[in-house]
Amino acid sequence: MNVLYERAQRIEAEENLDPAANKVADAVSKVLSAGPVKDLLSGTWLGHSLHPLLTDVPIGTWTSATMLDLFGGEETRAAARRLVGLGILASLPTAASGLSDYSDTYGPERRVGVVHAALNTIALGLFGGSYMARRRGSDGAGKVLGLAGMGVASLGAYLGGHLSLDMGIGVDHTAYEAGPNEWTPVLDDSEVGEGEARKVEAQGASIMVARHRGRLCALADRCTHLGGPLHEGKMEDGTVTCPWHGSVFGLDDGRVVRGPARSPQPAFDARVAEGRIEIRRRS
Repeated sequence: MNVLYERAQRIEAEENLDPAANKVADAVSKVLSAGPVKDLLSGTWLGHSLHPLLTDVPIGTWTSATMLDLFGGEETRAAARRLVGLGILASLPTAASGLSDYSDTYGPERRVGVVHAALNTIALGLFGGSYMARRRGSDGAGKVLGLAGMGVASLGAYLGGHLSLDMGIGVDHTAYEAGPNEWTPVLDDSEVGEGEARKVEAQGASIMVARHRGRLCALADRCTHLGGPLHEGKMEDGTVTCPWHGSVFGLDDGRVVRGPARSPQPAFDARVAEGRIEIRRRS
């Protein structure tokens, strides 16, 4: 097994991290409650998680500075210093967006997340020291600190990739649930009363079937944000609210009304035929 992957799995299981991880998440949640700022940092307006996009800037500038340190000459010193400084500035909104995502995690994801954040904080400190050393004319010390910062940042980046690609943070949790393309019976019509929602399974997909204001509505039941069960959420004013993190979706079309979700819920057509509720994926 890959050594780094094995270490990441050990972090997932390290319950001793929970007190610190939960304390940080609780503090962030108090500052970033549901609302416009949370939506901005989550990437709701973008339709995509904002954090991975922002990480390109500090990673790119610090990597470029490292290449200049290793292979550049006297004439590249100023450029390397400016790149380090730009990366430091870019890391601030990047960290804010990452903390916003982190506050919505639990258990293993939160443990990996707090180590990811700690490594990035150390890297930021090292690059801060590197920038100050360069400003004082101590380019040798600046290069050493920069190389150390790049090493720590690389470890942090690995855990960031693990969170996203292996643990599903920041991805659409309905991506692989297609559901039926043809009309498929799922419930008796009498099983869904006004203001009620039921979870059904159809062709490998979990689907919420609800009756709201006399209309049948059907959406993917797993919240696109982190997989919360929408059928347990509150329905009002033509919307449903995820019970886990408060994302709000339109019942008719699954549009995101309020984040932290970024992707809309897949919507299904629903009808009653011979006393049975039938659904099919909306094209």
